[in-house]
Amino acid sequence: MPATRAIRQTGVPDALPSAAGAAGNFERDVVCLLGLPFDVTTMSAAVEQVRRCAFEGRRCFISTPNLNFAVAAAKDPSFRDSVLHSDLSLIDGMPLVWIARLLGLPIRERVSGAGLFERIAAHGIPAVDVFFFGGPPGIAERACARLNDTATGARCVGFDSPGFGTLDDMSAEPTIQKINRSEASFVVVALGAQKGQAWIERNRARLNAPLICHLGAVVNFVAGSVERAPALLQRLGLEWLWRIKEQPDLWRRYWSDGLRLLVWSCTRVLPHTVLTRWRSLMNRQGADAVVSVSHAAQLTTVKLRGDWTHDRLLPLRQVLTEAAMSDRSLCLDLTDVSWVDSAFVGLMLLARGVFIGDREFTLREPTRAVRRIFWFSGAEFLLTRSAPLGESTGKI
Repeated sequence: MPATRAIRQTGVPDALPSAAGAAGNFERDVVCLLGLPFDVTTMSAAVEQVRRCAFEGRRCFISTPNLNFAVAAAKDPSFRDSVLHSDLSLIDGMPLVWIARLLGLPIRERVSGAGLFERIAAHGIPAVDVFFFGGPPGIAERACARLNDTATGARCVGFDSPGFGTLDDMSAEPTIQKINRSEASFVVVALGAQKGQAWIERNRARLNAPLICHLGAVVNFVAGSVERAPALLQRLGLEWLWRIKEQPDLWRRYWSDGLRLLVWSCTRVLPHTVLTRWRSLMNRQGADAVVSVSHAAQLTTVKLRGDWTHDRLLPLRQVLTEAAMSDRSLCLDLTDVSWVDSAFVGLMLLARGVFIGDREFTLREPTRAVRRIFWFSGAEFLLTRSAPLGESTGKI
């Protein structure tokens, strides 16, 4: 008989002990927006976290999803998975911040990749050692020189402009050795979002630098070849207009992304907002969240009951941490779950990022209400690849 235990949670969780590094950090406070996880953090906290990782040698793959990331991720599962594999996912885009506010999520501040790098560069000593990888010919070299002339919190120790070669060409051993010989602690990649994330996925285990992030426009901003939008336009969410002025070819991307945002707003965001506000207005008192765990030879089964919301996730975080440290596949039985929120869906995204590969991760038999929340959140791919709303779930 498989061993079984049950945990009941009704209160607000205390601070969670550190999760096992490579096994996944399920203590992260994340929410799901448009199918991607976003860490609930601020610019100041992100800067401090990045600097700590740099000087303590702690591995951190940072993603900075914006609306274009979300659009591309909806079409490209491998690109989406690269964000799920990230150790820190920052909300880089005012439309996403506006959606979070509309849904009542605790994200209140845009944490852009460009802003993050600016704040790191302007920080006091000691400086973070940076390697620029990518960008148009000559731009990375110019960015390296200008950074060393102007910054106190960052120092360029190397650069490489691989051009427009294949991932295989850009992943050759001499290229990786050049980056490692620089002894950089932060590799800034600028290859285009999808190609850059793919390059990071392929090579981050070979790199000695603890920090790595695709920051496509940063190399241009630092080099001075492209001027960043004034702060007022950034705050108003109009940076895209400035970017089109600086790089006219971008208008096609912004037009396409804007149309997709309009569709998502009508079919997912606004219905999700109405449902959430209605539930709050009705003052629904959710059923206690209960989790039961059973183990078989190659499978851990987690049975959930009740309402699972941000303040009730602690026991599930602990269960997921233990499951990730084993070699078993994981199945979450959602048959008796009556309600979930964006924090629960975000936690499921982190679990998929950990278990994807040599183990299976299954969400079994969610209720119609739960399936609706996953669909509104853009995370229906966690439940099934093809079945319409209301049908049984498939295996991931």
